[in-house]
Amino acid sequence: MNGQLFPEIFQVAEIEISYRNTTPFNERILVNKSQSAYEILNASWDKDKIELVEQFKILLLNRQNHCLGIVNLSTGSSFGTPVDPRLVFAAALKANATALVLAHNHPTGNVSPTNDDIVTTKSLAKAAELFGIAIFDHLILSKDGFFSFGANGLLPKK
Repeated sequence: MNGQLFPEIFQVAEIEISYRNTTPFNERILVNKSQSAYEILNASWDKDKIELVEQFKILLLNRQNHCLGIVNLSTGSSFGTPVDPRLVFAAALKANATALVLAHNHPTGNVSPTNDDIVTTKSLAKAAELFGIAIFDHLILSKDGFFSFGANGLLPKK
């Protein structure tokens, strides 16, 4: 067979990767501790949903831990939300992020991590290693505060 008979078989989409950050470097927010990550994420959270449904977001950081952006990854039900690792790392790679803060809320207000939260964090940290991306922290938010995996020694060791 050659391309003459079936030219549509040999047509392939071209993929282009680009990233544009319009915030000047000196105006990017520094995320040097869990509290600063929480403040950024909390300010962006939809307060009408924080006690209604679980949502998962990622904060993208550069090499100096300046915030590159927030990705609203998923919205689920009152007791969980799906986390697709392909979407996490597609966003991180597109923005050339070198570190991530994972974040989700617990609509119940109880910010203690569940077994699923711990398993998800370990799974994402293992995948992040393959891409040379660090997991800076994983925060669980409620309307009244947050829990930090990093501050509580629950991030997997490298």
